[in-house]
Amino acid sequence: MKNRRDFLKVSAAGTVGLMALSPLACTSGAAADKKSFGVGLQLYTIRDAMAADVPGSLKKVSDLGYKYVELASYADGKFYGYTPAEFKKMVNDLGMEANSSHTAVESAVVTADSAKLLADAHAELGVKFCVQPWINDEDRNIETYKKMIADWNNVGEIMKNVGIQFAYHNHNFEFKEMDGMIPYYDLFLKEMDSDLITMELDLYWATKAGQDPVEMFKKYPGRFQLWHFKDMSEQSAPFYDVIKDDITSVGSGLIDFERIYAARETAGLKNFFVEDDNQGNGKPFEGIETSVNNLTTKILVS
Repeated sequence: MKNRRDFLKVSAAGTVGLMALSPLACTSGAAADKKSFGVGLQLYTIRDAMAADVPGSLKKVSDLGYKYVELASYADGKFYGYTPAEFKKMVNDLGMEANSSHTAVESAVVTADSAKLLADAHAELGVKFCVQPWINDEDRNIETYKKMIADWNNVGEIMKNVGIQFAYHNHNFEFKEMDGMIPYYDLFLKEMDSDLITMELDLYWATKAGQDPVEMFKKYPGRFQLWHFKDMSEQSAPFYDVIKDDITSVGSGLIDFERIYAARETAGLKNFFVEDDNQGNGKPFEGIETSVNNLTTKILVS
């Protein structure tokens, strides 16, 4: 995941996403329009392709039936090297929307001015969500978590003022017991202002940490407006190192997404995104094609 931080190239926070919870395509008869299901893609999944050819990669994503994209490259007011207006037009011309963006508020220095610049760029892009996606190894301690959460609450308020919802994306390390507490539950959910910060629950990482997403929704209803659909091919005891060797296309692995999706109202779900940290093990577009097909023919219609 160090590569992810390098790819993001950011100094403050951001993300956005959107979905149809009651897909128009859930009807009998003619073949369903996949876009009507509102499936999103986290573009980190195809980061090498995006680095080589942004317009061509986005066209492939659209052609596969994705409706929304969640970005993973913000720097100096631009997204993948394009101004907000340029990137928004490119996506919209393909029949998609950029509704979420991953970027990062680092632990060292967060100012109101830097957060405002970030918020304004994302507001121009038109995203609904900005997401904090990652915490560096050296910052994974109770005191730094507390400082970062306080900073994130401030960033969340600045984001809210321009119509953007700030969010936090988990891995598995937040669920590891530390100083007699579980940071995700005892710090993150407890000290994050629920009006200013929602959760983007990564279903793979939560499962790898031994968590049951449905039980999480019941305990903290309405707190999980965003999800990452990501599947696993191996069952294992809970672990907290960021080891991702068994990530596979959604619906090709062991996670019971139908059960989780059935609890979406309790979760407060608004948007979801397919993500594959391993870029489909060298075949990113084949991988995301399998994911959108399984979502629109099995998981979202069950």
